Amino acid sequence: MSSESPESQLSLFGETTAIPVELPANNFELIPTSSNIPIPPGTYSSLSQLATHCQVCHRCELGNTRINAVVGRGSEQAPILIIGEGPGQNEDEQGLPFVGRSGQLLEKILAAVKLTIERDIYICNVVRCRPPDNRVPTPAEVAACKPYLLEQIRLVNPKIILLTGATAVRAITGKKDGITKIRGTWIEWEGRWCMPIFHPAYLLRNPSPDVGKPKWLMWQDIQAIRAKLDEVSL
Repeated sequence: MSSESPESQLSLFGETTAIPVELPANNFELIPTSSNIPIPPGTYSSLSQLATHCQVCHRCELGNTRINAVVGRGSEQAPILIIGEGPGQNEDEQGLPFVGRSGQLLEKILAAVKLTIERDIYICNVVRCRPPDNRVPTPAEVAACKPYLLEQIRLVNPKIILLTGATAVRAITGKKDGITKIRGTWIEWEGRWCMPIFHPAYLLRNPSPDVGKPKWLMWQDIQAIRAKLDEVSL
């Protein structure tokens, strides 16, 4: 086994170019089942291949309690990639991210600035399996699933990444600031523009549209995101 740390081997944008690893869809024993064994960048040639292997992944204990691994949905060439925390019950049952009330609200927010999941958005989560009782995923679970997330970013190659909630911010940027402090600010990460935003579930718990409230702040953020997309698409 390599003496390099898993994090050092997970860099997507280093100077070396990874040689894609062929993982036939039916050869599941080739998937590293220990989170101590990294999945190198370039391992997957398509999102569908990655999704197939996620369904049999047991790199952490969450694989023992899931119904479905929830990999992603939306456009595979999306200019905007949205990262949530983890699947809930509806997502676990259907195998798709953001399909409950939070997802319905998210789609309405996007539609308000003429963005659609089918054309403009790819959605995934920090972890692909539902944590029991919808608890926050542990650092070990996040680390075990992070190679899949990094591969999704590489394959979709978005211009903008939206980080919904503190768990997503921490997983990508390492920042531990509270989401209320850093939401709506642009962070440059690996040559991409990232913005922390409120999770739709937080907006459902705070439905007031008054100025300065979470819903009002989210409206400011989504307009800034639309403007940034128009800018970087020129």
